[in-house]
Order: sequence, then C-alpha cells, then structure tokens
Amino acid sequence: MHYNCMACKNIYMMKSSGELVLLVFVAFLRVCTQTSSCREQEPLVPCFFIFGDSLVDNGNNNGILLTLAKSNYYPYGIDFPQGATGRFTNGRTYVDALALLLGFPNYIPTYSRVQGHAILRGANYASGAAGIRDETGNNLGDHISMNQQVANFGRTVQQISRYFRGDNNAVGGYLSKCIFFSGMGSNDYLNNYFMPGFYSTGSDYTPMAFATELYNLGARKVVVTGVGQIGCIPYELARNNNNNSNNNKCNDDINNAIVLFNSGLRKLVDRFNNGQLPGSKFVYLDSFQSTKDLVRNAPSYGFEVVNKGCCGVGRNNGQITCLPLQQPCDDRSKYLFWDAFHPTEAANIILAKKSFTSKSRSDAYPINIQQLAMLPVTVHSNLTAISN
Repeated sequence: MHYNCMACKNIYMMKSSGELVLLVFVAFLRVCTQTSSCREQEPLVPCFFIFGDSLVDNGNNNGILLTLAKSNYYPYGIDFPQGATGRFTNGRTYVDALALLLGFPNYIPTYSRVQGHAILRGANYASGAAGIRDETGNNLGDHISMNQQVANFGRTVQQISRYFRGDNNAVGGYLSKCIFFSGMGSNDYLNNYFMPGFYSTGSDYTPMAFATELYNLGARKVVVTGVGQIGCIPYELARNNNNNSNNNKCNDDINNAIVLFNSGLRKLVDRFNNGQLPGSKFVYLDSFQSTKDLVRNAPSYGFEVVNKGCCGVGRNNGQITCLPLQQPCDDRSKYLFWDAFHPTEAANIILAKKSFTSKSRSDAYPINIQQLAMLPVTVHSNLTAISN
C-alpha cells in the first residue's frame, strides 16, 4: 500500500464508507493542497492524462464562447478551494480525488492553461458535452470532441519530446509509466442517441479508435470507464415521471442500452489486454454498477437524498441545472447528485476510492487503479505521431 502522507494512511485504516470517512478525506484534500505534507513522496506515476466530458472537465470549456456547457459560475465550485473553476460539481471531480490518491500534490491542470514543465505531470483535455462521436453535444453548442482531445494530446507528446531532445525511446519510456483516464459515453446517449429529433445516430460505436490512437501516442496504462446508470439521474427522473409524485422511476430504455454498451466495452478491454495492443494494460471501471451501489446502499455511504439534485430547477431539481447565484442545499455531503446530471464531490470521492483500492471486479476490472499504477511496463517506443 502506498501512502502519500500520514493523513492518507489514517484514512485507509478507517472504514471504507460513511460520512466520517468522507469528512476526513475532504479535510485531507483541503489541507493537502495548501501545505507541504503531501510532498513527502513522489506520485505513484510520473504523469496523469485525462480525457472525457463534464464529469471530469475542470475548466477547458471556460474559453469556449458559443456553448451552454459551462459551469464557471457560483454555486458551481462552492466547496472547491479556488471556487467556480469550470468543474461541473460543488467541489472536486472524480479525477481530482484520483490525482490525490495517486500522490500528486496538486490537481491536474487543464490543457488550455498548462504551461512549461507542468506538462510533464499531465493535463486534463476533458470537455463538457463531449462524446465519442464528433457530433455528440452539438445541441449544446461548441465543445472539444474526443478526436480533438486526442489531437491535443498529440501536441502534448510533441511538447514532451522537446524535453527529451526528440528521443522517441525516452519519450515512450516516460509515457508508458503514466496513467491515462478516459471517461466518455454518457453524452452519446443523453445528447445524441436518445434525441432522435436532433440526431440520426446508429448504435454501432466504440472507443476502439480512441484507444488505439492513444496507444500509438505512447499510452500503456489506460483506465476506461463504462457509462453510469444515467437512466436514474435527476434529469431523467424528471422527464420520466411527469406528474408522478414519487419521482423515482428510472428510464429503463436508456439503462438497458447502456448495459449493452458497457458489456461491449469490457470485452474490448479483454481484447486489448490479451495481446491486441502489446505491452499495454487496460482497466475497466464499471460505473453502472458503482453508481447503482451508491443508490442501493445510500445510508452506508452517508447519503440521504439520491433522487434529486442539490441545486437545480423543476421536478427532482432536474429540469434545469444550477442557475447563476442559486442557493444550493445546505449539506452537500447528504446528496448523491449535485445537479441534474452530475454527482456531488462526496460521491466523486467515494467512487475514486472504490476504483483505486477495490478488490471487487464489479468496481475495477481486471485490477484496480493502484495496482495498475504499480505495474512494471514494457516499452514499445514506436510513437507514430511524434513529429518536429
């Protein structure tokens, strides 16, 4: 077990769930970013690269003019040390918590703002409204699609190459030790496939090309997430219940479609791990089962409200996301959802801990993220996209 500082060790010695652990972990994160206590050891991996949508976007959409997918205003970020940075939650995202668990002293910066040597620690390319398909999210305006995010990483590889004087073997060796996280797919259903009036999308799409391109750019330790139980988020509960006072009926059509997608994604991970991409190791996170578990066992995780957002408008606080300067709920730690679509910081921290240390394959398959980080690597340095 790797501990970045004594506070981490104390956390892991406690129970793995419940309000007390959450409060201690949040306190640790706040202290950790303001003191040198987290700098006693180097991170488990030298760098962390993040691709995805609004679940992990930490401000890349702030500079996009023509988009509705923005969250750089209060009450978003109400519990984050720097305030409303563009994170689509009240505090830390899943990857913020994961970065701390991996031992990074600070959060991974946005690609749009990372400068100089900081690129060697990693970058966050995620964009609210993005999906696997290029057209996904167009109904919300501009965003940085999956292909654009990969292209941005290609530019990052070129930047990193300069620090290694163009030595592809050295660049490949460095990148092979890093963690790559990909969390996409939710918008391909919410803002594409299940909007037939706006899109005419088929169902045959996978992250195959995305993963292969990352591999060609040097990625060897890759974490991919399945799509969560989005048929049960406040937005879908609000749409699916209308005048139903119970307001707890999930959209089974969406959930059933997600199960099929996730099954295919897990099989794809098996194919990659069985030699299709030599020297690589992929970990699949079953976000569907993990979020389902948070709902089923809400009291044990400290949650009291699992069917509506902490802030928002309409049924389940799910018909419109948080309005500027809206007053959110008082105790965010009791809520599973922050707004119509996104989990609270409390949920993000729990999900990060589960995927980092869980021994259950229903959380992380075939190994957890901590085990992935500590795996030795076999360097294949054919970085096909590096150019001067």
